[in-house]
Amino acid sequence: MSGREVIEKLDRIYPAIKTPLIHENSYQLLVATVLSAQCTDAQVNRVTGPLFKKFPTPESMSKARISSLESLVKSTGFYHVKSKRLKLISGKIVKEFGGKVPNTMERLLTLPGVGRKTANIVLSAGFDSIEGIAVDTHVKRLSKRIGLSPHTDPEKIESDLMKITPREMWPRLSLLLILHGRQICQARSPKCTQCPLSSKCLFYRRTIKSAP
Repeated sequence: MSGREVIEKLDRIYPAIKTPLIHENSYQLLVATVLSAQCTDAQVNRVTGPLFKKFPTPESMSKARISSLESLVKSTGFYHVKSKRLKLISGKIVKEFGGKVPNTMERLLTLPGVGRKTANIVLSAGFDSIEGIAVDTHVKRLSKRIGLSPHTDPEKIESDLMKITPREMWPRLSLLLILHGRQICQARSPKCTQCPLSSKCLFYRRTIKSAP
């Protein structure tokens, strides 16, 4: 199955929305994406309002006390690591990029703790620039389950998805797989009978359809 086929089938059941992370600029998107690791977007959105009210810019967040950041982002989980990362990222943006979030993959990857997944989200949703496909836990699981990629390494999965999907569709593919992974193709109990991809899904053919 190609990426285009996945998009065409899933587009029928999911609205044409962009990232659900609430943000007003690329810096807010970067911070929200960092906080979204192992946390729901809904919870991140509850946290970022008060966070940005107190620390609205890279400069202000770079000067924030770790304890202040921790108290604001604690409910997103792993708050010790996330707080330190946000402070380091903000400091580097101020010192090396003039207070502005860099708009290339190469430069984004120099920020502390920022990998290709985060960079792809910031580039596509923050700068309308497409350089790759964001591979989170849902994209990783669904890619193997459906049969889009046999790999478990995020970068290899990203490479496989890029090869079978038109470039302009890369951000949409990632978002749709994330939405589908949350609502239908869940980790423990996939709702295969409700899935528009089941007719061509590797997991469905091997596990469900072939069952006696």
